[in-house]
Amino acid sequence: MTESQQQKISIKNKEQEIEFEEKVININRVAKVVKGGRRFSFSALVVVGDKDSHVGIGFGKAKEVPIAISKAISIAKKEVFEVPLVGDKTLPYHIIGRHGSSKVLIKPAAPGTGIKAGGAVKMIMELAGIKNVLTKSLGSTNVINVVRATENGLKRIKSPSQIAELRGKSLKDFFSSPEGSKESKIKNKNK
Repeated sequence: MTESQQQKISIKNKEQEIEFEEKVININRVAKVVKGGRRFSFSALVVVGDKDSHVGIGFGKAKEVPIAISKAISIAKKEVFEVPLVGDKTLPYHIIGRHGSSKVLIKPAAPGTGIKAGGAVKMIMELAGIKNVLTKSLGSTNVINVVRATENGLKRIKSPSQIAELRGKSLKDFFSSPEGSKESKIKNKNK
């Protein structure tokens, strides 16, 4: 068995161990006009998460609502990703997620702020386990595009340890104050 196959198996085992909470973001009825009239089908947009930095988004389509929702849930569980959280369940830095003409600004917030976000984005943040965050939806307000933009932003966030590794520094060096900081300038003036 190759290493990638072992990783896939371990990911499947993790998915089965984790209990996900599910929320339906949007259900849309679409009509296809045919010779005999209109044919209706439904699309469902669902978010799943464990409220502890794991979240996934799924989009399912079917002739009936319950089937569309179940398809979306199964897709969302396959698409689960981890969001790096720091401190008091917030993000390490701000980022803008983009999808189509939608943009979502996601900013970390001070403890006690809560989740300041619109409907669809708020559901994602809650199920991701983010407690303190500020968001602003920019551009198109299409629910599907806003959700995909939020997903894009959260997927692109790196943890402080990943950023330190990319820069070739240790975490200790990464968070130590630089020589040009206000504190060192004050110390130098007093000497």
